[in-house]
Amino acid sequence: MAEKYADFHQRSINEPDAFWREEAKLIDWKIEPTTICDYSRPPFAKWFSGGVTNLCHNAIDRHAAVRPNDRALIFISTETNVEKIYSFAELKSEVMRMAAVMKSLGVGRGDRVLIYMPMIAEATFAILACARIGAIHSVVFGGFASGSLATRIDDAKPSLIVSSDAGMRGGKSVPYKALLDEACRLSEFPPAKILIVNRGIEACPYVEGRDVDYAALREQHMDAQVPCEWMESSEPSYILYTSGTTGKPKGVQRDTGGHAVALAASMKYIFTGFAGETMFATSDIGWVVGHSYIIYAPL
Repeated sequence: MAEKYADFHQRSINEPDAFWREEAKLIDWKIEPTTICDYSRPPFAKWFSGGVTNLCHNAIDRHAAVRPNDRALIFISTETNVEKIYSFAELKSEVMRMAAVMKSLGVGRGDRVLIYMPMIAEATFAILACARIGAIHSVVFGGFASGSLATRIDDAKPSLIVSSDAGMRGGKSVPYKALLDEACRLSEFPPAKILIVNRGIEACPYVEGRDVDYAALREQHMDAQVPCEWMESSEPSYILYTSGTTGKPKGVQRDTGGHAVALAASMKYIFTGFAGETMFATSDIGWVVGHSYIIYAPL
């Protein structure tokens, strides 16, 4: 096994283009890449240039087409005693409903959507909906208070924020909506619209003309069919802020194709995960492990 790994590792160093061309077969491409790694402008690299793909297609659609009834997402809340298992078909439907709602609020390809939510299924729907329509998601950890949230709003300048009335942590309510309202008051660039997933945990007064209720809009899009927006490999998929405590928050931007291939390869070689198995990641969707190993890579 050690010799096999050594050969594998050595090939990745000696023949990087051939190595990563092979790994690129782990995902679906609308158009195959023509160049594996363009390093003509160091230290910046472009991965899989010429390739066109979509993260949501790779996470949901390709599986829903062949095993629609298999489990895709298991949501368990010990705080609210809610448990729900979503099949790939069900997850696809929910993501398309969320995507249709976002589009109805004017969100399109290249727009930024800030997500400030507890660990609920709708947070996953929102992230994957952004990927589906080509919007750039920026998830902010729910533990941040209004000041930190306002700074991230001003940096991302989102056209839409998706949030919730409240979450639960350690048996106590976390008032997301109240914290978000204060953050918008502090922000120089508050969004035109805020989409609220109201769970009925906290009082949730809406700001007229700005706040919209997700449940009400979802009902209008129950049969939504929203196709994937095919993205060039180097187009951004999301912005995530580092956890550094000094200076202005630093937003890290991920591409689309390179990120998809790297995550798929990590599941195969590092976690040895297989279709039908369950993966649990002790993280939060507001951190990179949550993005990578709660949502994208396992799917």
